[in-house]
Amino acid sequence: MGSISQPTTTDLVGALEQAHAQYTKLNPKSLATHEEACNYLPGGNTRTVLHTTPFPLTIASGKDAHLTTLDGQTYIDFLGEYTAGIYGHSHPVIKSAIETTLQNGWNYGGHNALEPQLAKIVCDRFPAIELVRFVNSGTEANMMAIATALAFTGRKKVLLFNKGYHGSTISGRTASDKMSINLPHDFVVGTYNDADGTEELVTSLPKESLAAILVEPMLGSGGCLAGTSEFLHTLRRLATSHGALLIFDEVMTSRLNYHGLGSTTGVTPDLITLGKWIGGGMSFGAFGGRRDILQLYDPRHGKLEHPGTFNNNVFTMSAGIAGCQLLTAEKINALNALGESMRRKIEDVLSNKRILEGTTLPSAPVTDEMHSADHPHRPPRMFIKGVGSLMAIQFAGPDRDALQGLFYHHMLQQGINMAQRGFIALNIMLTENHVAEFVSALEVFVGRWEDVLKW
Repeated sequence: MGSISQPTTTDLVGALEQAHAQYTKLNPKSLATHEEACNYLPGGNTRTVLHTTPFPLTIASGKDAHLTTLDGQTYIDFLGEYTAGIYGHSHPVIKSAIETTLQNGWNYGGHNALEPQLAKIVCDRFPAIELVRFVNSGTEANMMAIATALAFTGRKKVLLFNKGYHGSTISGRTASDKMSINLPHDFVVGTYNDADGTEELVTSLPKESLAAILVEPMLGSGGCLAGTSEFLHTLRRLATSHGALLIFDEVMTSRLNYHGLGSTTGVTPDLITLGKWIGGGMSFGAFGGRRDILQLYDPRHGKLEHPGTFNNNVFTMSAGIAGCQLLTAEKINALNALGESMRRKIEDVLSNKRILEGTTLPSAPVTDEMHSADHPHRPPRMFIKGVGSLMAIQFAGPDRDALQGLFYHHMLQQGINMAQRGFIALNIMLTENHVAEFVSALEVFVGRWEDVLKW
């Protein structure tokens, strides 16, 4: 009796090609829409993160926790519009707020009574925010926070961290085959969760040159790695001792606790940036913090100006108020508890198959060198990281890209939508039954490829 052959890289590539062929066959209308879009948009795309291989699905409608494509395929949505869709896709509270706003017209070119209401909600909810200003996206919030820090301190250098992402023009991520479109600030990039290395880096900078430290309490798109207590407390101490401002980017992480993830760390930043869900799922961002800093924007006596046609857009103000009132502490806690339970169940699947044995779950972003089988700190071939309702399922090793692609298409075949890179953001319309379907589908994938998923 012959031995059973183990799956090889060739098998993975062949399986991925087969998955692509099946996907193309099932989605002819999405393919046609993509090809038409390519005539007018570069690669048929105006938002890079939505591109998938071999082409992206085109969504026709969304209801509760489900999405339906032009081809009639319906998926349970575990992507949640990259955290902005925390309410699901048709929540009646958000819908009612927008419909009410429609009755009174829009684009006033003046103040409306909703903006101070939303501002009060934000200041009450996030204790470190004494005054707040609204913008239109998380990217813009971080751009304004940096500009504010430079103006307040009179300095130029801004410390970011590798794999940190603060919008399309502010990124600590590096890729050898991509050009940077970062703003031309004097950025310095440190290693996330490396307290000693960060202290050494900051100490090496010219005296009184550091304006700001910008950090996510948990890396969002960088793999859902939470900042350690030592690391975040070190940043607070360094910012204070060097006369710089500490900025927490909570565009994503503000949903991980009723008062934001930063409130659980024991660290109080000088500025906080927000976005996504706080605007009720509309286009929204905000930056706020210490009163003495934000008063620079007081038009009565401040030295800074901050225009923006849609900063107080009535749709966003109305949806934001409704959404924030809907997401009580009880609801936020329940959503994050569901996420914690989901992550533990996935870890159990991987542990039962011994995929996590002999490896170390990363506490800092995985480097290229760590994908080698003989690296002392190699991560598991498949692992999950996250906090509460945000998590990422990732792969390591020389076949990681093929495995990530296979996993994405496998989950689609099982009726589950998530990011191609493995990112997951739960919404309040998901239930334990939906999570059970996800875990069951993942277990099938692990069973099929378990030999490849071990070092």
